[in-house]
Amino acid sequence: MKLTLEGIKNRSEWNGFKLPEYDINLMCENTKKDPVWIHFGSGNIFRAFLCSAAQELLDAGVMKSGITAAESHGTEIITECFKPHDNLCVAVTLNGDGSTTKEVVGSVGEALTTAYDFKRIEEVFCTDSLQMVSFTITEKGYALRDASGNIFPMVNADKKTDPKTIIADMEAGKQNHHLMAMITALVLKRKAVSGNPIALVSMDNCSHNGEKIENAVKEIAGAWESVGFISKDDIDFLNTKVSYPWSMIDKITPRPDKKVEEMLIADGIDEIKPFVTPNGTYIAAFVNAERPQYLVIEDDFPNGRPSLEKARGIIFTDRDTVNKAERMKVCTCLNPLHTALAVYGCLLGYTSISAEMKDKELVNLITKMSAQEGMPVVVNPGIIDPEKFLNECLTERFPNPFMPDTPQRIATDTSQKLPIRYGENFKAHIEKGDVSELKYMPLVIAGWLRYLLAVDDKGEAFEPSSDPLLSEAQGKLAGISFGQSNVAETQLMDILSNEVIFGTDLVKAGLATIITKYFNELNAGVGAIRETLKKYCD
Repeated sequence: MKLTLEGIKNRSEWNGFKLPEYDINLMCENTKKDPVWIHFGSGNIFRAFLCSAAQELLDAGVMKSGITAAESHGTEIITECFKPHDNLCVAVTLNGDGSTTKEVVGSVGEALTTAYDFKRIEEVFCTDSLQMVSFTITEKGYALRDASGNIFPMVNADKKTDPKTIIADMEAGKQNHHLMAMITALVLKRKAVSGNPIALVSMDNCSHNGEKIENAVKEIAGAWESVGFISKDDIDFLNTKVSYPWSMIDKITPRPDKKVEEMLIADGIDEIKPFVTPNGTYIAAFVNAERPQYLVIEDDFPNGRPSLEKARGIIFTDRDTVNKAERMKVCTCLNPLHTALAVYGCLLGYTSISAEMKDKELVNLITKMSAQEGMPVVVNPGIIDPEKFLNECLTERFPNPFMPDTPQRIATDTSQKLPIRYGENFKAHIEKGDVSELKYMPLVIAGWLRYLLAVDDKGEAFEPSSDPLLSEAQGKLAGISFGQSNVAETQLMDILSNEVIFGTDLVKAGLATIITKYFNELNAGVGAIRETLKKYCD
């Protein structure tokens, strides 16, 4: 069985797979002629969620054109994953009862890269029909500056760090390297051709995602105006004709799993072996994901939009409600729990989240933390019930034994996640006046500090997950070694007072003492992590 347009013509061979019900060739023609939606970041969540949603609407006749998929961070996803399969993908839903739902998704009508197809991308941007430009490029994809306010270095064509590229983008604006500079140029090209408005929609799993893309675009445009490359009229267009809707997305989509690959090979599908791109993305012609999914989007589309609210799990609302939904998930009901499981899972040698959910102390940790310290300050968005959402995470999503999600994956970029996942809750309790009563959130922070020593509970070294502030954070613990249980509070003050990492000064908040106490107990020697968890979470 070939995962190609020709290969799926014999529908009887694909017994057990849901196939597209629409005319894929006609959809591709419509997409190229009258593109409505272009998306940057064609990875796993894009195909597992957004492409499946588009297919649902194409099957129902609600949409006539599909998605234009685009990549700027390398070319391999498009050239080696999409095009050999005629842009088709197998989406496998891993249900909690062990069953799977398998669907061939064909809603990508055109697949492009900024490296090879920039002129075509420019044409797409200039069409009157285009309504939405969306992104799943991770939070780092919008960042122009580091925590110190310095321009981030980029990797040039020779894979070497070149600190001049973003600066050059800002100074010249002609041969752009950073995606945000490309997007700014493309939007202004649209202005010059038609003047039609457009929506730039971040769908990344980060706080205030629409604000991040808006700030990046406007900083680049401001730099261009200052050197005379663009006019005030261009700036006005970006301020009045371009919208930057906020969104909240939630669907756990791990990297392609070996067991799923073996299942699909047993079904008879050829050439679907996963690979890793030079940029470190794990990709395949299939995606595996959980069934629950949520996408809440601010309804601010000045050139119209697809009727995505007719697809499962997608809600349009106002910005305030999006922000509340995001805060509910990221600050209380899901992400803080995930980070706790990630940190302690790595320290205790776990390689799956579902296995951690059989660990009495870890389950008690996240359950008590969410009930006693999260829910009292939770933000209720009104459109999703926090209690039901939390219960779904604790009883259905995290324990799903068929979801191959790992604490190591979730531990990636922890320093970038802590300000929102924990900082906002710390602030809420500071304002409430009961920060001194916190027990479990400080235990997670102490666990992360212990994690930075890169020694597990058996006393064996492990490699922490990638994190842009890993070496800096580890440097703040210089002089502290495994087994040292008399660390003074002053030795941790430098890192605990870092508002960039924690979202607030934990020393000023009065939490340094309890975190130091926990850290010393966690670091007392072999088995100390387990004993500490038993002490406070049994």
